[in-house]
Amino acid sequence: MTPSILALIVLALMVVGYILGRQRALSLAKRDGVRLHSLPGYYGQSVALFTAVPAFVLLGVWLFLQPVLIENQISATIPDSAIPEGGARSLVMADVRRIADGLDLVVEQGNISEDDLAVMRADISNVRSRLAEVGVALGSNVQPAVFEAAKSYRSIGKTASFWRNIAVLAAALGSGFLAWSRVRPAMRARNVSETFIRALLMASSFIAILTTFGIVASLLFETIHFFRIYPAKDFFFSTIWNPQFRGGSDLGILPLLWGTFYVSLVALLLAVPVGLMIAIYLAEYAGKSLRSFAKPAIEILAGIPTIVYGLFALITVGPFLRDWIAQPLGLGDSSSSVMTAGLVMGIMLIPFVSSLSDDIINAVPQSMRDGSYGLGATQSETIKKVIMPAALPGIVGAILLAASRAIGETMIVVMGAGAAARLDVNPFEAMTTVTVKIVSQLTGDTEFASPETLVAFALGLTLFVFTLGLNVLALYIVRKYREQYE
Repeated sequence: MTPSILALIVLALMVVGYILGRQRALSLAKRDGVRLHSLPGYYGQSVALFTAVPAFVLLGVWLFLQPVLIENQISATIPDSAIPEGGARSLVMADVRRIADGLDLVVEQGNISEDDLAVMRADISNVRSRLAEVGVALGSNVQPAVFEAAKSYRSIGKTASFWRNIAVLAAALGSGFLAWSRVRPAMRARNVSETFIRALLMASSFIAILTTFGIVASLLFETIHFFRIYPAKDFFFSTIWNPQFRGGSDLGILPLLWGTFYVSLVALLLAVPVGLMIAIYLAEYAGKSLRSFAKPAIEILAGIPTIVYGLFALITVGPFLRDWIAQPLGLGDSSSSVMTAGLVMGIMLIPFVSSLSDDIINAVPQSMRDGSYGLGATQSETIKKVIMPAALPGIVGAILLAASRAIGETMIVVMGAGAAARLDVNPFEAMTTVTVKIVSQLTGDTEFASPETLVAFALGLTLFVFTLGLNVLALYIVRKYREQYE
């Protein structure tokens, strides 16, 4: 029984619990001739909640712990002789999981019975052919110990899943019956239901905070592991980025940071002025008919996939800048450049700035405009002296959102700016960013414990710190320069 089917069964039991709880409350009230403390539906809700919540909590905890415990148990049984030279135990465990999944498919299709599987060995040729039929290829270097570990992994997983189903159903039935037996007319069922809803809302409010802590913790732990292998001084102050994956790598972050902020700067220099002018025009000058057409048309830019922007940069913008500006001026002969990626990214960011700024400007009270006009100010003076200072915090927030989007963009940079890590001020030279290298360092069949792979987490944490500092600086600027109104 899969977890999804088990969850559906629990939901069905929850519905049954609701019906039985409601009926019990009504029947007891009628028998005793008393009034219910709460509406009948609240009694059904209390039984339904006690039926589903403990079961789902147990299911979630079990699904989280089961893979970890089984992998630790199986990994301890694999001898060191089964680990390829220069490989990692984690890669062998990936093969174990892949083979175990293939064995499940073969058994489900009836190609191998459970009894035959118990006596099979990795050196039997028909095992390889049958696994290949379901898309699992066993290489010639698969050790018998790995195959036996896959069978053990599958066996333990099936046993654990069986007891998981029993435990979850028992929790649902047991807690549901207990809640049903406690239903009385005087029971404060509404309080039980509302307390649960309050707890649910409180838990939902902590999701963002817990997610942030989880992201930071995962980055921090792997970054500490990286700095135990690679010197932090060389990482932060070296101007060379040259991962070799076979020793002797130079992993300096400075070229990547420079490329990130250079491309983002070019993008913001285009997006912020254009976006703000669009927002001011739509909010203060455009008529209703033009606004109803122009704003959705501009916001379409935000819905275009970034891969399409990347193709536009690669095929159209890059060759145009190379043939008409870079080569005639002697600034470069490559279509991949900071200017290419920055301009295309700036086009993508225009709706982020314009749409949010337009909403913020429209939120400024009309009474402030009327007061300015009553004092004899023109429309342009009112926009400059009254509306823009009042809308400054929201506009800065829109710019920050656009900056964060620019810093985190990957596909446009890959196709428009290239992958060269260099320190250069020429905007028509190819460069790269931190996010592009995070993807490249974690892509491919590489050893996870190597510095060339762990450096991706150090890059991510550094980028997170810089982005956080940017937000703190913007908050300080907003608090210092914003206008206060009664």
